[in-house]
Amino acid sequence: MSWGDGRSYLEELAPGVFAFVQPDGGWMVNNCGVVTDGSGDVLLVDTTSTEKRNRALLAEVAGLAPGGPRLAVNTHHHPDHTYGNGFLPSSTTIIGHHLCREGVIRAGLKATEELVADYGDLVVRPPDVTVSSDLSLYLGDFPVELQVMGPAHSTHDIGVWLPEQKVFFAGDLAFSGGHPIFLEGSLSGYRNAVRRMRSLAPVALLPGHGPACRGDEVGRVLDALEEYTDWIEDVARTSYASGLTPLEAAQKAAGGPFVDWPESERVVCNLHRAYVELDREYEPPVPLRIPALWPEMVALNGGPIVCHA
Repeated sequence: MSWGDGRSYLEELAPGVFAFVQPDGGWMVNNCGVVTDGSGDVLLVDTTSTEKRNRALLAEVAGLAPGGPRLAVNTHHHPDHTYGNGFLPSSTTIIGHHLCREGVIRAGLKATEELVADYGDLVVRPPDVTVSSDLSLYLGDFPVELQVMGPAHSTHDIGVWLPEQKVFFAGDLAFSGGHPIFLEGSLSGYRNAVRRMRSLAPVALLPGHGPACRGDEVGRVLDALEEYTDWIEDVARTSYASGLTPLEAAQKAAGGPFVDWPESERVVCNLHRAYVELDREYEPPVPLRIPALWPEMVALNGGPIVCHA
């Protein structure tokens, strides 16, 4: 392992295929992928949230390929995965879903006002090339498949699959050991994405947050995520029938089978989404966006939510 900013590290998942892991994986602290072809060509999967973290990521990339990444993929538009786009060389082509491009432009730097951190000198840079469906590209002689799996975590998630190496870069389609969030996507879509990832039988999987997974651990993580969606759906069905608000339901369900997972404040967000999917005529009291639900997350957390970016 080589250490970037003192906490992040580069972990090889397959020959020339790396995970840039950022502990502890909480708010605005995400993982990235680095794929090389052995001749100096590099594809980057996602960037990170702050100038310091992105400079650490690019320093690691420079150690593998001095010319920097030729291509980068944004798995979705959320700022922890895209704020570093502006630090990429101008020669790097960024690829993302067309809704990712729209989301990056629309959101701008608003998240810096909600989650306090030393972000540095950020510049908003949306994807240069957009897709609406699955796409295959080649790095050297081997294929890289961009698989559109949203709505799931967001409306437009892309998973990056290396079929020859059997490595999957999940973005926030997967969280390892922490509460996922599908407020802006779909509960049923998230479950379907988990099943689709499992059907690929990856030997290594990099979640958007949390440790990289290998071998049997991949199946355990995906099983836990599917069990989580089933639990949220069960809580939502019972609570909605009882007339509880999503916040009341989350407070009543506090603990539950995932009590040891961090970021439990996300349960209220997921219940809001589940209520909508249970009854298409249900009118949520607030827009289903993280800023609108931040006060409910703080209430569920019992105090301010800390960002370690």
